[in-house]
Amino acid sequence: MKILQPPEWVPPRGYSNGMAARGTIVSVAGQVGWNAQCHFESDEFAAQTEQALKNVVAVLACAGAKPEHIVRMTWYVVDKREYLAAGAAVGVAYRAIIGRHYPAMSAVEVRALIEDRARVEIEVTAVVPD
Repeated sequence: MKILQPPEWVPPRGYSNGMAARGTIVSVAGQVGWNAQCHFESDEFAAQTEQALKNVVAVLACAGAKPEHIVRMTWYVVDKREYLAAGAAVGVAYRAIIGRHYPAMSAVEVRALIEDRARVEIEVTAVVPD
């Protein structure tokens, strides 16, 4: 896996501009912050993010993938101010679950998510090396 960073660009904080990898592609559908029984235990943004990231890792494990194999993440949030305000707590949860691996990421504010209680939905692409 190779991080793609144009040399004249200022390095981004908390993500990579691009990733190149070779191997088995693993696509993880958008994961929200509910538990394995599809129940939300919290309406708080950071708590839902933590659970969504745990859900991502659980799906990755089904393919023998680990967090360090993630090449792309897309975060859908219903309130960008809520996302920004929870930044410190989200960072702690992210590092505890994903580690210090920062793939290419996008964050998009959306009007709503399909699950009414969901505050965030995270989808992932990973590549397990050959």
